Amino acid sequence: MSDRTLLRRFEAPIYLKEKHGVVIATATLAKLATNGGGPVMTYMGRFPFYGTDDLDAWAAERISPPCRSTSERKALAASDS
Repeated sequence: MSDRTLLRRFEAPIYLKEKHGVVIATATLAKLATNGGGPVMTYMGRFPFYGTDDLDAWAAERISPPCRSTSERKALAASDS
């Protein structure tokens, strides 16, 4: 059985900032939950919860590898496509 930590939506931005340096507002997470593109979530009743492993995966998808210039970043992004 896994030890899955679940966070409420207002806790998720704190976790993302502390663990990954990702700054995101609670309202942005709510918008992404409606429009798509946000981290995976589960519900308990009417309350959304985010697993820390899902938040980690979501942040990792958005953080680029280290690069020395914008052209190097573009080349890295093109090679991922």
